[in-house]
Amino acid sequence: MLSRTLATSIQRISANFPVVMLTGARQVGKTTLLQMCAGGDRRYVTLDDMEARSLAQHDPALFLQTWPPPVLIDEIQYAPQLFSAIKIHVDRSQTNGAFWLTGSQKFEMMRGITESLAGRIAIIDLLGFSQAELLGRANVSRPFLPGADWVMQARQSASGKTASLMDIYQRIWLGAYPRLNEQGPAARNVFYRSYIQTYIQRDVQDVLKVSDQLAFNRFLGAVAARTGQLLNYASLARDVDIDNKTAKAWLSVLETSGLVYLLQPYHRNLSKRLVKTPKLYFLDTGLAAYLTKWPDAASLEAGSQAGAMLETWLFAEILKSYWHNGLEAPFYYYRDTNQREIDLLIESGDSLYPVEFKKTASPSQNASNSFAALEPLGRLGKTVGSGAVVCFVERDIPLSAQVTAIPVAYL
Repeated sequence: MLSRTLATSIQRISANFPVVMLTGARQVGKTTLLQMCAGGDRRYVTLDDMEARSLAQHDPALFLQTWPPPVLIDEIQYAPQLFSAIKIHVDRSQTNGAFWLTGSQKFEMMRGITESLAGRIAIIDLLGFSQAELLGRANVSRPFLPGADWVMQARQSASGKTASLMDIYQRIWLGAYPRLNEQGPAARNVFYRSYIQTYIQRDVQDVLKVSDQLAFNRFLGAVAARTGQLLNYASLARDVDIDNKTAKAWLSVLETSGLVYLLQPYHRNLSKRLVKTPKLYFLDTGLAAYLTKWPDAASLEAGSQAGAMLETWLFAEILKSYWHNGLEAPFYYYRDTNQREIDLLIESGDSLYPVEFKKTASPSQNASNSFAALEPLGRLGKTVGSGAVVCFVERDIPLSAQVTAIPVAYL
């Protein structure tokens, strides 16, 4: 069983909060991770069990007497009635680490958390396996921030190992779900077909009561086809033959259930110059590749979505480096009306760190030309920090005094 980077953060955060909630899409390993962290010293109950769910919904106080803390409650979105009972228990006992919760549907949970557990709960996000976790580097994974310190540590962690183009596209095509990585590529199609059926039946139906499941299936495919692109609701709705309001509601469900991420544009004091549309990323590239019907890694690498899928995978890896260390991700993209674009901006303090993603092993010094678009920010009190071009170079190479080409293998 592979180690997860988030394990250390869970223990640290649990020591400071009465309630810890781990959220994420189905099958990313939430329950397994918390059980590993608990080490057998914590009761466990899942609300997938209908008897336990009924008790939690109709008599929350008795439920907590039946499974007193320290306890791990799985899929708590099925019984939001528990939040008030947990609040009462927490306020009486004043004990940190009493409740560990998991949930796959933020849309239902956040209402109960806001009303009952504000200030008492730490919410942590989990995604599928990161490259670092798959390669046994879970315990040394640090939040990605272009700069000499991060590059030096990553170079040491990678230990001279490289990642070939096809190695990465195989990883992109397979995806990051733990069970699928254990079973291997032969199980991929069955896994994703079952995953989509389960997701629609258990999550989407619970929330949206979608009557046309085929339309929602088409919607999933249309969203996956747009990964790495600016979000256009009208185009998305037109392709699926639904209205804009429905497209927004359905995409909101995908976002809050951990399947997609909307990257917002950086706009501080420059709103008149910037495109305000978010950029859409499908967080598991394997699921996106399945939905867009790429039969193998080679066809994906040679196909029309090769660049967008690589960008999506690299973005997700950098996002994991933050979320799996228990941190928020201060991420943006930049694009102005002159079509100057920067794939990713990472904000840290008063500094912005620009990042470009390239499908090349020989980046030119022009690869970071778009970074010059950030120069006006200096007049607004922002510093432009070290930049990076993440690509297929074998080792880190300086492209200029401020920009480094960073190997995909370092992530």
